[in-house]
Amino acid sequence: MEHITLLLGIVIVTALVFDFTNGFHDTANAMATTISTGALKPKTAVAMSAVLNLVGAFLSVEVAKTISGGIVNEDGLKTEVIFAALVGAILWNLLTWLVGLPSSSSHALFGGLIGAAVMSMGWSSIDGGTVVTKILIPAIAAPLVAGIAATLATRLTYRIGRNTDTKATAKGYRTGQIASAGLVSLAHGTNDAQKTMGIITLALITGGVLNPGANPPMWVIVSAGVAIALGTYLGGWRIIRTMGKGLTDLAPQQGFAAQTSAATAILASSHIGFSLSTTQVCSGAVMGAGLGRKGGVVRWSTATRMFVAWGLTLPAAGLVGAGAEFLTKQGPWGVAATAALLIGGSAVIWVLSRRNAVDHTNVADDEIRGASEAEPAGVVTTAMAAVTPPPTGSAVTASDVDLVKATIPAPTGTVADPARPATV
Repeated sequence: MEHITLLLGIVIVTALVFDFTNGFHDTANAMATTISTGALKPKTAVAMSAVLNLVGAFLSVEVAKTISGGIVNEDGLKTEVIFAALVGAILWNLLTWLVGLPSSSSHALFGGLIGAAVMSMGWSSIDGGTVVTKILIPAIAAPLVAGIAATLATRLTYRIGRNTDTKATAKGYRTGQIASAGLVSLAHGTNDAQKTMGIITLALITGGVLNPGANPPMWVIVSAGVAIALGTYLGGWRIIRTMGKGLTDLAPQQGFAAQTSAATAILASSHIGFSLSTTQVCSGAVMGAGLGRKGGVVRWSTATRMFVAWGLTLPAAGLVGAGAEFLTKQGPWGVAATAALLIGGSAVIWVLSRRNAVDHTNVADDEIRGASEAEPAGVVTTAMAAVTPPPTGSAVTASDVDLVKATIPAPTGTVADPARPATV
């Protein structure tokens, strides 16, 4: 670690701060369904996820190499550009966390990096082929693949257990959920922790500390793994609520199917160096599991807000990154102004979040509503629920009976209200 300048040191610290926000922003990926179904207590779940994220950070460096040597041209890239990119990514992460939307930390980082690089060196600095093949295509394909896999796995699970008692099998599926949640956490460490490793390595290359094409040093791997583990342990409770309660209501069988499908997709992508969004993969799997259960529906109002956030992440983080780079180009005062913007914006978002706090004590409460409040079912959802029979073992409530009675006209000679005796 020789010849690390003050600016390079600031960039490294800022990258680790991003890694920290990535951790608490993405805790929901592994643990939202486990917490919502009661398989694990909230604090136990995030502690287990933190440890496995740390372990996963040491298993591969393929994604880190994609970021440090694939997206932008290293020739002429300045350290200030990376600092500006991180500012864009952190502010977008915090904003989406505030409103409880599971957007992509990965795409926030990519967007900030692309926007800052374009502002600094123009569009020629971006490797369009790498962006398309290793970012955009996985962004579309991965959640679809995970969602379809989760739908099929859920239907298979219910078919296999159709002749068994639902309550008797729920305990076994909760145990399976713990194992599959651990696998998702491990997979998250192999993919998301490496993004920060890649950005720090890129900063070290631009600062002349490492040669182009070098692998992340061990101290970079350790620090990135520890930062994302600490963020994971704090828990992004707002986003956990959205994924666990806001998108759909999951039974243990569905949670197990969703997490297993997501972990498989993430691990396969990490192996081949695809820097996909683990948030999008896990969200797609949750929605797929919701649709795979008879009578299960997805709250499309929440899903639509989430889709909009996905689409906005790259350009929004890119605009903030470009604006931050415009400031840093002005010299030392511009770098200071950018740092002040980051600190001030983060402080404002934190203060706003305290107005309606969500933590481990109320994350699974149905009656408490925050930014991720699930809206009433729409016309499509109501229709699907009406024509699709519920799974075996589900209870029929009095409100369901009243709804059916209200929609069937009483025959001639009878009364619609059975509580009132008929008159002759």
